[in-house]
Amino acid sequence: MTVMRVMGSFVLPGKAFSVTFGRALVRALLKREGVGESADALLLVSELLGNALKHSRSGMPGGRVEVAVIDCGDGVVRLEVTDEGSQASTPQVRDVPCVHGIGDGLDDGVLAADGHGLRLVEQIARRWGWQDDGSGRMVWCEVAR
Repeated sequence: MTVMRVMGSFVLPGKAFSVTFGRALVRALLKREGVGESADALLLVSELLGNALKHSRSGMPGGRVEVAVIDCGDGVVRLEVTDEGSQASTPQVRDVPCVHGIGDGLDDGVLAADGHGLRLVEQIARRWGWQDDGSGRMVWCEVAR
């Protein structure tokens, strides 16, 4: 039986700078724990934080978001981002509309400024999911260390 161990957790204000600051804190936690810098973990925590701020009450004035970094053993790190929830949306991988032949051979969906977050999580993470307890929503993913 694998025992999961919390490497660290922190609460950030619901401000845009929290994405960069959260990524830096995760990098520091991984380094402190001797895990080494995982580019995948840093990219995905950035995506999860950005989504939390954009799609939940956490991005509103006074909002907050919590991040936990967990060692799952077997070379896997779990990232959990808990926001203040939303009545309007649930985490889901979106189909980004593409118009072929526009953008020098690239589809508009590839060139879109947003809409790729959970698609990246789905492609890079070993597993991902979410749960909502009514007071907040936690989106998690697991990546190789």
